[in-house]
Parts: sequence; structure tokens; C-alpha cells
Amino acid sequence: MKEIIEEAKQVLMPMYNRYDIVLDHGEGVYVYDTDGKQYLDFGAGIAVNAIGYSNEKYKSALKNQIDKLLHTSNLFYNEPTLKAAKKFLKASQMDKVFFTNSGTEAVEGAIKLARKYYYKKHGTKDSEIIAMNHSFHGRSMGSVSVTGTKKYREPFEPLIGGVVFAEFNDLESVKAKINEKTCAIIMETFQGEGGIYPAEESFIKGVRALCDEKDIVLILDEIQCGMGRTGKMFTYQQYGILPDIMTSAKALGCGVPIGAFAAVNKVAYAFEAGDHGSTYACNPFVTEAASTVFDIFEELHILDHVKEVGSYLSEQLDQLMKDKSSIVAHRGYGLMQGIELNIPVQDVIKKCQEKGLLLVAAGTKIIRFVPPLIITNENVDQMIAILSQCL
Repeated sequence: MKEIIEEAKQVLMPMYNRYDIVLDHGEGVYVYDTDGKQYLDFGAGIAVNAIGYSNEKYKSALKNQIDKLLHTSNLFYNEPTLKAAKKFLKASQMDKVFFTNSGTEAVEGAIKLARKYYYKKHGTKDSEIIAMNHSFHGRSMGSVSVTGTKKYREPFEPLIGGVVFAEFNDLESVKAKINEKTCAIIMETFQGEGGIYPAEESFIKGVRALCDEKDIVLILDEIQCGMGRTGKMFTYQQYGILPDIMTSAKALGCGVPIGAFAAVNKVAYAFEAGDHGSTYACNPFVTEAASTVFDIFEELHILDHVKEVGSYLSEQLDQLMKDKSSIVAHRGYGLMQGIELNIPVQDVIKKCQEKGLLLVAAGTKIIRFVPPLIITNENVDQMIAILSQCL
């Protein structure tokens, strides 16, 4: 492992604070490094590997597709993309979808669509977008422009203009930012990187009502919190609302790089041929993966399972907080939860790694729990035992 790590440092740009572990393969909810050490994975590649590792149905589908077609370009239709689109729209209750290569590209597309809708409606190009403080939407120039954390934005300014920031879960703050130029409000339905903060029901319903009243496009980012992680296929379904545009990625492909943005018809038809595109997006390999993920979710009754195991995880984390003075808060639900610590988070994470448990942070104070959606109560017990010892 040391040789691989040292060689990698010589050739890769230093974009990530990587841990000194070289992962080699996985099985179920466990991954193994190149020395053969086993780790219980409670990070799932940052909420990506929802069906765990080495799922036979998933592997077979991709192997079969490799034997047929990997790429066609979007000058042609292909069947896997149609299958994935129909399943995605049924699950999301949206009307039209565009597949991308990543979550950040999904956000880029959502921003462009909202601005095009405003442009077609008003004939002017001076629209504004309201985003949320402490949000995270990606690292490309467009997506970082609506990310509400200064450290991600400031080194790359000037960014795209016409973006203002309000406070998440503060409806009056949003109202104060709205004017005749407001074309869209973008927010995560459940803030992940910003500290594991779900939207309050009164807030998200209030924002939806404002958007309805003023014909403002509501964009909900479901890249991390979607695809079953909170017990609904998409978290906005917890509130009984629909966005005008939504974004998805991460667990949509369960490891294959695919994202999507989808919209209701009223907004979707603002786009015309040539307004947006991508060479690799919609290729039959990645859309076959997404299509198969929806099938596996249904076969394994993932949503019911997440509710059950998520409730158990919540109980165990509440008890751990009572036992450990180093835990000052516990937030979240389903299999998207977090604990806030008054001791250095990275010290705890590294200690857990030594004992065979993988966790991920959210900022400097919070450990987030975003494991594969197939974990069991026994896996929760195993995780709690290691974490308790390390704390």
C-alpha cells in the first residue's frame, strides 16, 4: 500500500486529503484494502454505493451491456436510456429528464434550464437565483456559484453573477431576497455537507408556496439525500410537494458516473435542441446501470428497509450521545444521519479506520452516517461498538 500511495502522490493533483488506505475490492457492506484488511463501510463512497458491493444482478447487467454497446453519442436513441428515463420519472414524479455524467453537471443543467425559462417568459437576461448559506451543490463554476460556503467560492471568483444567498430553514430570509428578477430558488432538500440539516416542513412548504405565487422555479438538489436514503425515493416526497426541477446523482448509478436533472413540463419545454448537451451522457452503459438500480431497489424493498434500519440507527446514536459527553448533537433520519462532536472529528475517523470502520465527515465537527442502504441492525451494532470505543 505504501508504494502505491507514494507513487500516486507523484502523479495525481493534490485535490483530496486522502487517507493512507488503498481499497481493492468489496463484498456486501464491507470493503478490503490491498493488504486484505476488512472495513465495515458506513460512508458508501459518500452516499453512492446504495446497494453495497458486488451485487450479482448489477454486475451481470453491466457485463451484458459491455458485450453490446458502451457508447453511441446522443445523435441516436438507445433502449437502456429509455428504460432508465421511464423508471426515473415514475420515481420522481417529474415529466422530462436529462441524464448527465455527475451531480455537479446536473446542477449546471438545472441552473441553465431555470434561466432559459425566465428568459423565454420575460425576454431579459438579468435574472437572479436565490441559494442557501451552508449549501453544497458541486465544484464547477456554475454549481460552486450557488454553493453557500465562502471557502469553496472565493478562490475562483468572479463566478457567474446574479446569485444571492438566504438562510436555510428561515422563510423570512428567503422572502427578503425575492424581487422581480428572481428566476429560481435552489436548495438541498436535506443539507449534507453543510451539517446534516433536513428542511423543516413549514420552510420547504413555504418556499413552494412563494414559488407558486410568483412563478419562480423551485430547484431541489437531491444528489445526496435522494434515491431512498431517507426512506422515500426522493426526500421532497416526505413533505408531499414537487419541485419544478430536481437534481440527482450519487446512488442513481451506485458507482457508475451518472447524474440527472428532471423537470415538470411547464419548465422542461423552455429548453430547445442545442440549448444543452453532453457527449458521454445518456450512454447505454451508465443508463443500464441506473435502470438496474431501480429494479434492485424494488426487489429488495429498499425504502421499507431504510425506514426500519434508519429508525434503529437513530435510537442507537441517541443512546451513544447519552453515554458520550463528546457528542453534542444528533441530527437526521433514515440512513442520512450525523453526530456533532466537541473533539476533532478526523482523529475519531482515523481511529475507527484502524479498527476496521469507515466513516466520513461533514465539515470539521460532524461525522455523517451514509452507509449502503442494505445494512442491517447487526451492522449498526458493529459500527456503534467500534465508534464508542474510539470516542
